[in-house]
Amino acid sequence: MNEERVEQLVRELLIEFGEDPDREGLLKTPARVARAYGFLTSGYQQKIDEIVNGAVFSVESNNMIISRDIEVYSLCEHHMLPFFGRCHVGYIASKKVIGLSKIARIVDFYARRLQIQERLTAQIAREIMTHTDAEGVGVVMECRHLCSMMRGVQKQNSVMTTSSVLGSFHDDDTTRNEFLSLIARDARVL
Repeated sequence: MNEERVEQLVRELLIEFGEDPDREGLLKTPARVARAYGFLTSGYQQKIDEIVNGAVFSVESNNMIISRDIEVYSLCEHHMLPFFGRCHVGYIASKKVIGLSKIARIVDFYARRLQIQERLTAQIAREIMTHTDAEGVGVVMECRHLCSMMRGVQKQNSVMTTSSVLGSFHDDDTTRNEFLSLIARDARVL
């Protein structure tokens, strides 16, 4: 991303809003916005192999592995407003596991770009499946969307839930139900 060009565009946008970009409170706003968008869209600048960084390890068991309540922040591609919430990822290892931190990094890799929640959920599931050759993968995401809270229908308490289930999580009701029951339990009992 060309930060200097984004700064120029933000300055022009401020003028279009009827603001004076040279007033004290806005002098550094174009640079701050450019840096913020650089971070919020950093997924475009990364490569998945650098994210995973070889952190896939051989195992002999085929346990269900779940990482719950991963914070997720992204930008709606329709209005460029934030959506945020929690992501739960589970998979059944089939001779390989992925480093725990890599699951959260994969979530961020896809979230830090312009997105829709439905696509984001599916991308995470496919990536976990690809890197682990898992027997099955399940991803559930629960998010609040500022595009429907601040504008539009203005529904403050609405939460969108999406899921993507692959392999045994898709084909086997018992596996899918075990995953859903484990992510549904109250985190405060820990």
